[in-house]
Amino acid sequence: MNNANSPSTTTDTTQPTEPLLQDLTLDSLSPSLQQACARAGWTDLMPVQQKAMPYVLAGKDVMVQARTGSGKTGAFILPLLQRLDPQKTQCQALVLVPTRELARQVAEEAGLLAGDTGLHVVPVYGGVGYQAQIDAFRQGAHLLVGTPGRILDHLLNRSLDLDHLRVLIFDEADRMLSVGFYPDMRELQRYLPRRRADAFMFSATYPESVLRLAEEFLHKPAFLGLSGDQIYIAEIEHVFCVVPRMQRDRVLIRLLEMENPTSAIIFCNTKNNVEYVTAVLQQYGFDAEDISSNLSQNKREQVLARIRAGNLRFLVATDVAGRGIDIPGLSHVFLFESPEDPESYIHRAGRTGRAGASGTVITLVDLMEKIELGRIAARFNIKMLERPAPEEEDVIAVLGNRIAVMLENKRRKLSFIQKERAARFSSLAHEFAREEDNASLLALLLDEFYQQSMNTAAPQPEAKPKDMQGVKSMARGDAKSKTGPGKKRRRPRKTEISKKEDSA
Repeated sequence: MNNANSPSTTTDTTQPTEPLLQDLTLDSLSPSLQQACARAGWTDLMPVQQKAMPYVLAGKDVMVQARTGSGKTGAFILPLLQRLDPQKTQCQALVLVPTRELARQVAEEAGLLAGDTGLHVVPVYGGVGYQAQIDAFRQGAHLLVGTPGRILDHLLNRSLDLDHLRVLIFDEADRMLSVGFYPDMRELQRYLPRRRADAFMFSATYPESVLRLAEEFLHKPAFLGLSGDQIYIAEIEHVFCVVPRMQRDRVLIRLLEMENPTSAIIFCNTKNNVEYVTAVLQQYGFDAEDISSNLSQNKREQVLARIRAGNLRFLVATDVAGRGIDIPGLSHVFLFESPEDPESYIHRAGRTGRAGASGTVITLVDLMEKIELGRIAARFNIKMLERPAPEEEDVIAVLGNRIAVMLENKRRKLSFIQKERAARFSSLAHEFAREEDNASLLALLLDEFYQQSMNTAAPQPEAKPKDMQGVKSMARGDAKSKTGPGKKRRRPRKTEISKKEDSA
């Protein structure tokens, strides 16, 4: 592992003190599960399925690091086919996902694998009416696949209960936190049964926020790293995007919107670029300030105090102005251009990932700068990941999910009078949606709403230093880590949800 003054890439962790469960093969599965694999056209199990399925079958909580496309859906759906009882019509398993699209995708795959076993799979997400989902619950829904917001709506309205829940699965946990689902997940915890359900978490990355989420929901989990041969937790992720110089400002905006960092520093090589980038960010509505050598010491201290207090999210700086800055909890560092020397990269990247916390460093380079960045990575033994620059449609998809979550949260908190007041505009909203010419007006409303909330970072699980030691050791395979489910609280009174509502 790198020394404390250089950015670390990954932290190698020891094997769990308890022996890992034996991998499964297709031939070792029960006949019914082999038939399910045949329905899906699988001739063999993928690595994530071989390693994670034994834990789901045995009811042992586990955190699995696996990326999209790794076969992770089958890793938790197949064991559920064996664990769930089709004779009992209550919800026995819940899969939480970050988006409607993923809910549909997972539900379709689960339905294919379930075949004629009698297990009913119901996707539950916003953007459609409630009644069809309520009818599906009444007919028997053994496995629910849904977004936290819509699941919570049904729980609040008592059209759904989780009293017989046996299995809780978090799919793409890091994305759920990034979208802003943590408050819903926290509220949903109140409806979990007193008898603790087995919990399993799948995530591409395990930053501090996801570890804290695991602390709240999982009990003494094993940790399976399936992004390579070693079990590890990334402390600082080093990423670069190859971008033409003339497109860097646009790409930076897209990255900020995609990553949605808690707070960030954007480094530039010159004072002119610092001023330019700051102006661009402010024009797009970002809460950004710059510090350069032109700034008085008093003004500099005011800016730093704001970002340290959480009242400012984005700071733009040169190396000289940024030297010595220590901002607790800084989640991201962006390099608008490649550093002029290798040591500058170490200085810039070292602003995040402080005191063992996780962080992300993203560098924008052209083809020539990519070569120099490769030399820096080789010199300091840093694992650099190349990522395609996000396109506008990527950003729109992410923002659409984020806005939907924020609107759901806002609606859920409305009083009866506020709901009644908003209902006056329902017919107008439907009329706007039908008229193509009015699309620009709806876009204007959405942009205004987003601008009002864009400088508030997505809520995250709170850091608890004493507990976090347990979570970190847990992820490293420590069987003595202290975790457990939250306490069951008294349910709130039933709230009204109109069956005609079509919220996101």
